[in-house]
Amino acid sequence: MQEAPMWTLGEFNTLAADAVTEGLLACCASAQWARKVVSGRPYGTLAALLAAAGAAFDELDEAEIEVAHAAHPRIGRPVQPAGTGQRTGAAWSRGEQSRALASGEAVRAALADANQAYEHRFGRVFLICATGLTGEEILAEAKRRLGNDSQTEAYEASVQLRKIVLLRLGKAVRA
Repeated sequence: MQEAPMWTLGEFNTLAADAVTEGLLACCASAQWARKVVSGRPYGTLAALLAAAGAAFDELDEAEIEVAHAAHPRIGRPVQPAGTGQRTGAAWSRGEQSRALASGEAVRAALADANQAYEHRFGRVFLICATGLTGEEILAEAKRRLGNDSQTEAYEASVQLRKIVLLRLGKAVRA
């Protein structure tokens, strides 16, 4: 297994389905999503791949969204690989959360508290596309989203998850 799936679009289109599926699971832990993206090959452009991947994500049912969501670590905490196939996802999480992880102790402690409150309220980890966001920005968003009702928050979490999935796919495949 590659440490970080990185394919040209041509490689993505022609590699064995199992190899591509394994790499896609680092982008989104939903096997249903990965199979759908693989079954659409070949893609003529990276934009076409990303559009198809977004459409495949939009077709996921609530259970598959939860599978994909559950694969994400708590924001603002050091990220370790969870097992086979998780090294790449863990490395991406570390990079995506790098600004939050660089925050001061007070912000990291407040993020931990917000994560705990979020998990207690919604039954899952707080998920945000953290790329480029500071710990303070993430904390403010966590506090805001704690005021959401369950339906609104499920939608917002899904929107954030979709952003993460497409961002990661864009890292995995280059034109």
